[in-house]
Amino acid sequence: MHKLGLKLWSVNTDFYLKEAESLFDKSVYDYIELYIVPDTLDTLNEWKKLKIPFILHNAHSAHGFNLAQADKRLFNRHVYEQTAQFADVLKAEYIIFHGGIDGNVEETASQLAAFNESRALIENKPFVVLPGGNGTHFCRGATPEEIAIIIELVSCGFCLDFGHAICSANSQGIEPYSYISQFIKFRPQMFHLSDVSDMKSPYDAHPHLGTGMLDIARLKRDFLLKNAMISIETNKNYKDNLSDFAQDTEVFRNV
Repeated sequence: MHKLGLKLWSVNTDFYLKEAESLFDKSVYDYIELYIVPDTLDTLNEWKKLKIPFILHNAHSAHGFNLAQADKRLFNRHVYEQTAQFADVLKAEYIIFHGGIDGNVEETASQLAAFNESRALIENKPFVVLPGGNGTHFCRGATPEEIAIIIELVSCGFCLDFGHAICSANSQGIEPYSYISQFIKFRPQMFHLSDVSDMKSPYDAHPHLGTGMLDIARLKRDFLLKNAMISIETNKNYKDNLSDFAQDTEVFRNV
C-alpha cells in the first residue's frame, strides 16, 4: 500500500500539530514531511512528542538557502546544521534538498557533498522560478541531466516531484508524462504530489487532488510502486484544521 505523507512546517505547532496527531491516529496518513524553517529549534520539543515517522525538508530559497551560490556557503551550512539537529532528534529517514537558484549545478553538488549527509535526497525543480522581482531566474536540478550530476557527485538519493517535472517539461516544450519517465530511471526514494491547474504552465500551483488536470490514475499505474512514499503537497485552505488534506488522501486512494 502507498505510504502518504502530510507536509507541514516546523512553525506549525498550534492547530496543525494537534490535527496531525489526530489524523495519524485515524490512519489517514503514514508520516510527516516537516519543512524546517531556519532558527526554529525552539519548536523541536513539540514535534518530538509526536509518535509519528518523519521525513525532513531543508529550507530552500524562500528562506535564503541556495546551494547553487558560492557566496551562500556559510549561511547554507548554518541552515543545514539546524535541519540535521531536527533529523537526529526526530530520527528522520531522509532530508530533502532543493538544488538552488541560478549559479551552477557543480556548486550545488559541491556544497551538498560537503554536508556529508547520508540521509540527503535531491528534489527536481521547475525550470524557472515563479515570476517576481527582476528578470527570469533558473532552478538547478530542473532537468534529468542536472539531477544525474548531483546524484553522481554527492552519492545522494532522489525525490521526484511530479508537478515540478511537468513545469520543467512545459518550459522546454516536452510532453510532460514522457518527461516524468526520464526521472524514474533514478529510482526515487519518495515522491511529491499535488494536482496541476494548467498542464501547459511553467509555474507550480499546488491545487488539491482531483481539482486539476493531472492524470493521477496514470501516475499510480505507470510510475508509483505500491509501497511508494508520497508526500501530498497541496495548499491548505484552513488555519485550524486539515480536513482538506484528509480529502486529498481519499481522492488519491480512490482513483
